[in-house]
Amino acid sequence: MLSEKLGHVFDKPLKKIAVHVPFSPNFISFTGFAVTLFASYVLISDLRLGGVLILAGGVFDILDGVVARTNQKESRFGAFWDSLLDRYSDAAILIAISWTFLASGNIPLFFVSIGILVGSFLVSYARARAEGLGLVCKQGLMERTERIVMLAAGAISGFLVPVLWVMLVLTHFTVFQRIYVVWKAGRSDRF
Repeated sequence: MLSEKLGHVFDKPLKKIAVHVPFSPNFISFTGFAVTLFASYVLISDLRLGGVLILAGGVFDILDGVVARTNQKESRFGAFWDSLLDRYSDAAILIAISWTFLASGNIPLFFVSIGILVGSFLVSYARARAEGLGLVCKQGLMERTERIVMLAAGAISGFLVPVLWVMLVLTHFTVFQRIYVVWKAGRSDRF
């Protein structure tokens, strides 16, 4: 939803920086992934700092695309690599949160965070599978940008538990939004 509305809003303000970045977009993607892995580790003991580090990893996720577009270094492998690292990053954050709840004996919230992890992967899979069928499927309330912002905000503010419940509902709602889009687009298809 946010990425659909904002698109490449950071391209223009970051263009002057992007032309001077000596690193490849793929390296920047990997750096953001490494920051997010570290953030996941920190989340286990310090939610607020972990939330700040999640946002720092997100900065690299914005910068890699800006550098690729500004310096004409966009590639199919780069898009694939970035998407793959995003899935690993999502998993690392949600596994760290799940681990925290499991270690404290809070089994219901352990399953809530696992449910968000499953929903996150299904949101991405639904889009990829639809695109594999030749359909555009970017709709939904809870795309990756929204999930990362909400997780970071919940961790930093101390309101992680209510944020997780909202994310559980909206992540799976997004899956159903995408199912509906594909169903609607393919009603006349015959296999």
